[in-house]
Amino acid sequence: MELVRGLYNLRGDRHGCVATIGNFDGVHRGHQAVIEQCVEQAAELALPVTLITFEPQPREYFHPQSAPARLTRLREKIRALDEYGVGRMLCLPFNDHLAGLDPETFIREILVDGAGVKHLVVGDDFRFGKDRAGNFSLLQQAGARHGFEVASMHTYCLGEGRVSSTRVRDALLRGDLDAAATLLGRPYAMSGRVAHGDKRGRTIGFPTANVFLHRAASPLAGVFAVQMDGVAAQPVTGVANVGSRPTVDGTSALLEVHLFDFDRDIYGKHVQVSFMKKIRDERRFESFEALREQIQADARQAKDFFRSVPG
Repeated sequence: MELVRGLYNLRGDRHGCVATIGNFDGVHRGHQAVIEQCVEQAAELALPVTLITFEPQPREYFHPQSAPARLTRLREKIRALDEYGVGRMLCLPFNDHLAGLDPETFIREILVDGAGVKHLVVGDDFRFGKDRAGNFSLLQQAGARHGFEVASMHTYCLGEGRVSSTRVRDALLRGDLDAAATLLGRPYAMSGRVAHGDKRGRTIGFPTANVFLHRAASPLAGVFAVQMDGVAAQPVTGVANVGSRPTVDGTSALLEVHLFDFDRDIYGKHVQVSFMKKIRDERRFESFEALREQIQADARQAKDFFRSVPG
């Protein structure tokens, strides 16, 4: 998949597409259904699929302190979208200029002159432009004038309702990783580069691979049975802590993974960690000995989980 940052990088040979617009946080099964709808239409029109998204996300721009935790960072989103037939992601900087565009200018500058949209798929509740004044009806009227079609995305429901990023976050928050995986169509995962830490884990017999999350907030926290990709031919199982490490007075969010039966130098490796089962919440221990005993128990529980998984 091609990543294009900003309209100024859209050359003439990138003009003309079937497009959809959104945050696509998590790339869950609802998003996948929208992409499938775009891919089918793109095949009929012999055009590429372009996903139009924003950095930062609009809620992060307008309400940075209360914006929900991201399910996927941009790099994680690109990796997920690449599997579903998206040819191009147009990533627009969400700034004062973009936030201040009236709906008609947004349509003309971004959809018509910029991307050359021929078919647009959005939700019938989609709002855009300054003060969210633009809506689905306005897009249809503009499409009739500018020569592009506007289609409503199909609602994708599972269980009690529509699949959404909010439902995925709620499942992660309550530690229901099975529910999150059902909504996503895959286990929830985070990725990043293994970095040097304070190496305290080695002093208690549990060396860890440290992955700094580079997020304002994490959508999950606690201790988990995990699988790590990117360090061996097959995923390596382990036990991981996501949180601020209160026993050592930590403050910034960190993912620490102790891998089972694995002893290689993986500093600098870009890895993906999939969360398979929640073991417990993070908590503070009164001593490193108490922490060591608890990690031993966590590791046993994680190993028991993986032994119980078929295959």
